Amino acid sequence: MSAAAYDACLRLARQHYENFPVASRLMPARARPHIAAVYAFARLADDFADEGTRTPEARFALLDDWQARLHAAARGATVDDGSDAAAIFLALQQTMRERDLEASLFEDLLSAFRQDVTVTRYATWADLLDYSRRSADPVGRLVLRICGYRDDHLDALSDRVCTALQFTNFWQDVERDWQKGRVYVPRDLVEAAGADERDLGRRRLSPEWRRALGEAAARTRALFAEGRGVADGVHGRLRWELRATWLGGTRILDRLEAVGFDVFRRRPTLGAADVVPILWRTLAWRPAAGPANR
Repeated sequence: MSAAAYDACLRLARQHYENFPVASRLMPARARPHIAAVYAFARLADDFADEGTRTPEARFALLDDWQARLHAAARGATVDDGSDAAAIFLALQQTMRERDLEASLFEDLLSAFRQDVTVTRYATWADLLDYSRRSADPVGRLVLRICGYRDDHLDALSDRVCTALQFTNFWQDVERDWQKGRVYVPRDLVEAAGADERDLGRRRLSPEWRRALGEAAARTRALFAEGRGVADGVHGRLRWELRATWLGGTRILDRLEAVGFDVFRRRPTLGAADVVPILWRTLAWRPAAGPANR
């Protein structure tokens, strides 16, 4: 294992403003460097598509370069030029080889990031699910493979949880996304509730927007419930990590509902005070019932 390359990935992950469990002590120690490599790949590519003031052409050029580097890594042809990008792909090259990771999962992520450059609205819930299938679900499948699990049933459960986590983040970040010119609440839910986008510009969460977000949250909670069994289908420290991740996501959803989804007034987050309750609930976890927990 290239320690320097993996250390660079961990550093990039820890320095980033978003919280991601790459360094969680619940994760199997042998998996952490590999997950950090995956995260560094995805995090920087997401920033190319989403952050700063680059033109769409510049964003696509950066993503094209990232895809070329991915293909080179898949061939074992990464060149070390001393840059952070080279370190990421040196680590990723080794991770892909050691864990036999499909390049298609990384390509799905890049496809979603390219979509982020030009798509700012989603017409239907099905459209948003398709986006999440490429932007969130591959991460869960990669984590499973890194930890030694290749199972269609677990993949399907993981997809539900990853989509639910991403959607929870969307409802949590309605204001932030609006400031970037984006609305992730699908238009079919917005129109069914009679909501008006202009209210978001006024930083006003109208009753209609509460209805739209309430419906979105209900569907998201159903996804969490459908995927809950993924934490029961794995073993060791990964089981505890997935339980804690599931509980953390549903806790944020609970808090969004408690404030009536008014993220203009208060954006619910997880903090140090949540650690003990989540760990307690992790210890008290009861396996999901039914066919999902085979």
